[in-house]
Amino acid sequence: MAQVALPRIAVQRPGRGVLVLAVLVVFMALWTVLRGVHTLTLGAAQLTPLHHWINDFNDSLGASRDSNPIFLYFFNEIRLVVGEFTSFIQGVIAQPSFGRPVPLIGWLGVVAIVGWVSYAVATWRAALLATAGFTFLGLQGLWQESMDTLALTLSAVIIALLFGLPLGIWAGMSDRFYRLITPLLDLMQIMPSFVYLAPLTLVFLIGPASATIATLIYAAPPVIRFTAHGIRNAPQNTVEASESLGATRGQTLFKVLLPAAKRTIVLGINQTVMAALAMVTIAALIDAPGLGKTVVKALQTLDVGTAFNAGLAIVVMAIVLDRVTTVAAARAERARQEPSPAAKLARRIVLIAGGVGAVVAVYLSFTYVWAAEFPPDVSVGPTIAQATTTATEWVQTNLSTLTNGVKDVATLILIDPLQTLLTESPWWLLAATIVAVSAIIGSTRAAVISAVCLLLLWGTGLWADAMATLASTLVATAIVLALGVVLGVWMGRNRLVDRILRPVLDAGQTMPPFVYLVPFLALFSASRFTAIVAAVVYAAPVTIKVVADGIRGVSATTVEAATASGSNTWQLITKVQLPMARHALTLATNQGLIYVLCMVVVGGLVGAGALGYDVVAGFSQAQLYGKGLAAGVAIVLLGVMLDRLTQAAARRSQ
Repeated sequence: MAQVALPRIAVQRPGRGVLVLAVLVVFMALWTVLRGVHTLTLGAAQLTPLHHWINDFNDSLGASRDSNPIFLYFFNEIRLVVGEFTSFIQGVIAQPSFGRPVPLIGWLGVVAIVGWVSYAVATWRAALLATAGFTFLGLQGLWQESMDTLALTLSAVIIALLFGLPLGIWAGMSDRFYRLITPLLDLMQIMPSFVYLAPLTLVFLIGPASATIATLIYAAPPVIRFTAHGIRNAPQNTVEASESLGATRGQTLFKVLLPAAKRTIVLGINQTVMAALAMVTIAALIDAPGLGKTVVKALQTLDVGTAFNAGLAIVVMAIVLDRVTTVAAARAERARQEPSPAAKLARRIVLIAGGVGAVVAVYLSFTYVWAAEFPPDVSVGPTIAQATTTATEWVQTNLSTLTNGVKDVATLILIDPLQTLLTESPWWLLAATIVAVSAIIGSTRAAVISAVCLLLLWGTGLWADAMATLASTLVATAIVLALGVVLGVWMGRNRLVDRILRPVLDAGQTMPPFVYLVPFLALFSASRFTAIVAAVVYAAPVTIKVVADGIRGVSATTVEAATASGSNTWQLITKVQLPMARHALTLATNQGLIYVLCMVVVGGLVGAGALGYDVVAGFSQAQLYGKGLAAGVAIVLLGVMLDRLTQAAARRSQ
């Protein structure tokens, strides 16, 4: 009897989008029934046993600080050495010291040295920008505050380079050490700067020394990573040629690898300098002197004019430091090309003449008061502050209907519903949903990491505040991605638009997070919405640039084939370029989330509440220190979870 072959029925596996939608439908159905149950809400002044334990531990550390051998011979010595070094730098350019009523080098000497060093490492244009920028700091009436910020930044950068460069070289030369240190660098670079402060004050107290230690830890990863990258990507044929000629390991390093990696290392120094400046301003929360303290005090009293003037000084310093170090990196690349003898001679003459001029300026600033203290009668700072205050009052009087309307609509439609959804859900239901989504769009490993992070979040006792922070982060990230796709596609498809927008985006990435709060505080007053808008503007540049580079990276052959087949512009973008750039889109989501989270928690200074407020309150109220430290841990856990999830999604998209 002949057998009849039955047709095989193919069962199509549901796509990831369908699975995510199914999980969300189940979540919403259960949320409707269980809303308000097991939400783990904690009042602003309430503490958990963990928070009390941290407070008691902090008190016991304070009591034993002068008797515990670990503090006496380790932590206190580190604080003493770093504090003395920072005080020395401050005494040279910022604070009265060495028995003098003024610093060793006054404003004229500092401006001359900055101009000369900028020319020596970069170009005459960079020197001109640096000279004008530092002079403007004095004209703002913020010379001493600016020099305090510069002194702490220099101290942190110098120490970070002393440790970072050798570690980067080691990571570049050793595969084992590279694999060991890379996860640590990844973790350090996704941690918002806020969270470094609380644990370090536990050990090093507050003040300039603690601020410098926090800054150098925060600023070290870029130079380590860039140095290792530069060495590991040196031309292999050059390295092999050196080894074949009998060069030792040390000779290969100093004669081949480091020269080949020079530009990359200088770029790493640029990133370290910018990270240090950003951290020094935020370290005002632990009593770091300088411009950051002026901004913090002004934000706390809602003095927008003073905050804007100090914020402008931070921007000027950031632009000067960024341009000088960036041009120095470009010059390091051009230095491989041998300049003409005439050009070398001319540059040497200018360097010698400029050096003599700088020495004369230093002598004058050491000897005469007019060259040591910036003349107060030429200050434009009060004018800038008053003009800003007047403009703010005008905006709040005449545009309050518009600004409050935008804020209220966004809060009512976007922020409140999502925050209600997350904070009023049973914690275990929301955790299970996040883990399930992590497994679907990421991987099993991402789901495990999410589960661990969520359990630890529960353990901090700040689940509700963490979910409120997550809600603000998700809203801001959604807006950032919308901007990133629209402007990134435009830049990726139009070279002229790219040339116009990219310098603006580059400038936006040089500014510390603090600076973004001031203009939006003037527009929208203190609120969650203010922090979210500041986070959008802070995170948009990197997201837009990643999307633009992804669109431009789509094969030209594929685009031409789609055009030849009759695709219009909309079809070309939605059916070809965006799908083929999905890895860049996922990476943009990752970067957007991390930048937004960093800014949302800083927004605790302007009424954002949740974890950011918990951290700030922990610095200002001793009884809330434990809660603030736990909030810092919660921020790290959120960052790790979001980073690992989006990284896994990016790998899966490939």
